Amino acid sequence: MDGGAPINARTFDLGLAGISLTAGNKVNVGGTGQIVFEMLVDGKPQIVNTRGKVNNCIFSGDEFKIGFTFLPLDNEAAGAITKFMR
Repeated sequence: MDGGAPINARTFDLGLAGISLTAGNKVNVGGTGQIVFEMLVDGKPQIVNTRGKVNNCIFSGDEFKIGFTFLPLDNEAAGAITKFMR
């Protein structure tokens, strides 16, 4: 998150509009930050590096479920996510 240390998280859901993560740390709704994740596209690792805004952060069990809306994706990131979702 902007102004904070990196947070390790696990991807819960992914789409062109945004990403849901699970993490051990709470984040503030409305905050923005850099989102970097790796996924396999056509059998090859692809790193997506984009910005997002926190829509929700809910404590569930022993972790937080965090929903981000992507701030405008570049064409490379949008193409990689589209291929991944097929």
